[in-house]
Amino acid sequence: MKKKILSAFVATVMTMTVLCGCGSAAAPAADNQGAGEAAKETLIVGTNAAFPPFEFVGDDGKPDGFDMALIKAIGDEIGYDVQIQDMEFDSLVSSIGNKIDVAIAGMTVTEERKNMVDFSDPYYEAVQAVVVPKGAAIATADDLKNLKIGVQLGTTGEFIADEIEGAEVSAYNKAVDAVNDLNNGRVDCVIIDKNPAEVFGAQFSDKVDVVAGENFDFEPENYAIALPKGDTELAGKINAALKKFKEDGTYDSLVKQYIEE
Repeated sequence: MKKKILSAFVATVMTMTVLCGCGSAAAPAADNQGAGEAAKETLIVGTNAAFPPFEFVGDDGKPDGFDMALIKAIGDEIGYDVQIQDMEFDSLVSSIGNKIDVAIAGMTVTEERKNMVDFSDPYYEAVQAVVVPKGAAIATADDLKNLKIGVQLGTTGEFIADEIEGAEVSAYNKAVDAVNDLNNGRVDCVIIDKNPAEVFGAQFSDKVDVVAGENFDFEPENYAIALPKGDTELAGKINAALKKFKEDGTYDSLVKQYIEE
């Protein structure tokens, strides 16, 4: 009886060995998908897909937008397989180096963020705008005092609103939630970057107006890709790709496709 059990055990071990051996042998073949083509490294990219036209959820349920198209083009250029992680904007910077490799999310370069991460060369200049109820008399910096102001959590809009005299600031994970509360009378205005403000202005054209940031003395800002501190090699590759795209027309094509149209 013991011999039978031992024989069965040996047979099982031999079978497992053969199966494991087949798996190990098959792995190199999976990596070699073209004649001599090496497998790409994976670049895990964090974003917040609630900031159109830079990032939004597409018809296929996946993050889409200008930033997504740009980072995927950069990945192709520098030899990385890009994987997108949709997450809360306020957690992007702290996630770099552990949950994600880089972040692109219409993120403005600020001194505070530069203490935690490095940035690529800027790829877009933006300015804040103010979304107000249709016909509202909100047109200057003084008009913002003592208002209930909606912003997206962790954005430049929140930083600006926090400095406005007497303002009661409500921060939302998604900018559209702030705009919805504006439409429902829960806030008096929303401070958000110009391009998404214009998207919401078109979406709710019968309910809101968009007032240019220049009227409130808002200064221009630069968007850039957030990178791990000290990773000069990755920064160099990304910056080289950005430079190439601005020279060969790729960048302008994406701007036309996602922003101008």
